[in-house]
Amino acid sequence: MKKYLLLLHEDIEKMQNLSPKEMEKLTNSHMAWAEKLGESGHLISGEGLEENSVQISGKDSIVKDGTFLESKEMIGGYYLLQAKDLKTVIELAKGCPCHLWGGTTEIRPIMEYEE
Repeated sequence: MKKYLLLLHEDIEKMQNLSPKEMEKLTNSHMAWAEKLGESGHLISGEGLEENSVQISGKDSIVKDGTFLESKEMIGGYYLLQAKDLKTVIELAKGCPCHLWGGTTEIRPIMEYEE
């Protein structure tokens, strides 16, 4: 089976304004969805990501702190999935709970290397 990275893009402002009850509902939704993916054999791993980030860029390895105020969106988490093809992963991704709170998902196929 091929591997795919599902990146969860979330609206920073919406996430910061969730009530504790809404945040609990979001967390529980993700846990239930991950369990369903695991039972179907599609889930390899997945985690939420903290809001803070660091970027290292250029040949001089310049270090910059993030999250950047000019961005309304952050990557709030990821799922590493496996499936027979992209079409299957697209159908799985449609059920991601981040969509319920205005988020989007990005699917990135993992490169396969010959050994």
